[in-house]
Amino acid sequence: MSAYALETRNLCKRFGSIQVTRDVDLKIARGARHALIGPNGAGKTTLVNLMTGVFAPSGGQILLDGQDITGATPQRRVGGGLARTFQINALFSQLTVAENVAIPTAQRLDVSWRLWGKTSGHPRVVEEVARLLDELGILALAGKRIVDLAYGHRRLVEIAIALALKPQVLLLDEPAAGIPNSESGVILELLERLPQDISIVFIEHDMNLVFRFAQQITVLVEGAVLTEGTVAEIRADERVRNVYLGKRHHG
Repeated sequence: MSAYALETRNLCKRFGSIQVTRDVDLKIARGARHALIGPNGAGKTTLVNLMTGVFAPSGGQILLDGQDITGATPQRRVGGGLARTFQINALFSQLTVAENVAIPTAQRLDVSWRLWGKTSGHPRVVEEVARLLDELGILALAGKRIVDLAYGHRRLVEIAIALALKPQVLLLDEPAAGIPNSESGVILELLERLPQDISIVFIEHDMNLVFRFAQQITVLVEGAVLTEGTVAEIRADERVRNVYLGKRHHG
């Protein structure tokens, strides 16, 4: 077993002559709550795309539980325990929350699953979906159709779908993006309910959420790691305030 759930070594990405990821070394501990922050254009989403196999790196390595997955397909990475909310297909708006979460659950359990007609669901799938929704505090939403949910609750369902794949590492790309302030508390509450043994890596512009939820923070600037540290260390770092925190209100 590797010391790290997810690791990048000297990771680079170029698009033509433009280098967007520069020798990034990232170590995600087991059970981590690790935030990636930085100004717009810092390369945060590109880094996540490299880790999940959306982009092929120009150089460097990516390791999942110590295994080199640099050349692996996105599907193989999911099978190896790496899930991302962005990777999940759009929610089926006319289906219920439980039905949406049942699809990846059935896929992982390798059982046939019918959502239409009179065939009842597979008992193990039904049981797992109910348990997951209960653990996340959203069992009361199980019978509601996606189209009838508030936007914040839809984001919760996206996270539930990713968790149905039983990941070792969960990558969240701006989980609070677009959520009204009145609903933002539901996201934080769900993040705090996530299983402690899953390593969470998240990109987020809401610094209040970052400082409340993260244990470790990596700051990216122009595709490279500026610094990394605890919440207290990042709050106190003058460079971070200058290049990121001071600019975050200017787009």
